[in-house]
Amino acid sequence: MHRPNSFVIWGSAGHAKVLADLLSMRGDRVLAMFDNRPVRSAVPGVPLYVGLEGFDQWLAQQDACAPIFGAVAIGHCTPARLDILELFKSHGFQAPPIVHPQASVCLSARLGDGVQVLAQSVVSAEAVVGDACIINHRASVDHECVLGAGVHVAPGVTLCGEVVVADHVFIGAGAVVLPRVQIGAGAVIGAGAVVTRDVPAAATVVGVPAKVIQPKEVL
Repeated sequence: MHRPNSFVIWGSAGHAKVLADLLSMRGDRVLAMFDNRPVRSAVPGVPLYVGLEGFDQWLAQQDACAPIFGAVAIGHCTPARLDILELFKSHGFQAPPIVHPQASVCLSARLGDGVQVLAQSVVSAEAVVGDACIINHRASVDHECVLGAGVHVAPGVTLCGEVVVADHVFIGAGAVVLPRVQIGAGAVIGAGAVVTRDVPAAATVVGVPAKVIQPKEVL
């Protein structure tokens, strides 16, 4: 049986609302929100603090003995998700994977710190999902796939078996990646693309079959 935990969330936009709803469903509570911008708190009744200064201000008010859990609600693919995860861990916060009760994760799969597996998603046998990855709604990560850190697998994506995805890749909604394809670091896969061959690092690919349209600077 899940024991209720006290969470803080960094990020206060749509993805924060999704996470907060999931945490509430599990019986957890959200203590505070953080964002780099002075925006409205995504969770009614929960205070929002701005930037590292706000984080330090909030932290100074806390009981050092109380366990705190951290979740990063930054949906766009950026190294910042990993940076915030490391910030939380450096202050002793716990950042276990968060798995929706309507998701399926095989017992032989491995999930890194801060991973989020949302409703109706599947992480199949012997898949490895790196730190701070998002497996969004209805996404499928098939057997023996390996995902690096900070990957965002958008809603409705299908990764077929043995796909290898490097760090900080964004795979757009409804995309399909065929078996044993490798995707280089920092690449972007366009929504609805069908990826039939390896994708270079930092490339953007779109279409059916997917083709490179734009190289970009490696993250």
